[in-house]
Amino acid sequence: MNYPAPTPLQLAHALFVHVDLEPPKIIGPTKYGFRQVVPIAGGHFEGERLRGRVLPGGADWNVARVDGVTEIQARYTLETDDGALIYIVNEGLTTASPEVIMKLVTGQATRLDAWYFRSAPRFETAEPKYQWLQRSLFVGDLLPPDGLVARFHVYEVR
Repeated sequence: MNYPAPTPLQLAHALFVHVDLEPPKIIGPTKYGFRQVVPIAGGHFEGERLRGRVLPGGADWNVARVDGVTEIQARYTLETDDGALIYIVNEGLTTASPEVIMKLVTGQATRLDAWYFRSAPRFETAEPKYQWLQRSLFVGDLLPPDGLVARFHVYEVR
């Protein structure tokens, strides 16, 4: 097949997000897999163009599928230092071997290369200063969990 050469995508770091979590609320086995809701207690974020806090009240409604993949669906609100509210929907996939998962849930350290989590955060805001968040695609790279904390980098696809 003859097609034009691909243009490599460029990523620019947009922000780092630290989310404090509450213990999960277990729904249990459903037709989609093992479902739990992880409430968001707060947190903070910082990037070159914005910084602020994660408001309490959102959650991650995730489901561990039978094939070993966990689907993430987090929805919550960011508040910038200048008072703007930004709604975020962060959906993604995470995979790890059963051994790595056991280390994670028991609080043992694990290597980054033993853990896969990628997401596609989408942002929504009425604040003109942050409209750029609604005009680009973003990808997220979550670090392995650290207790009841989720931490991830967000990159803008250029």
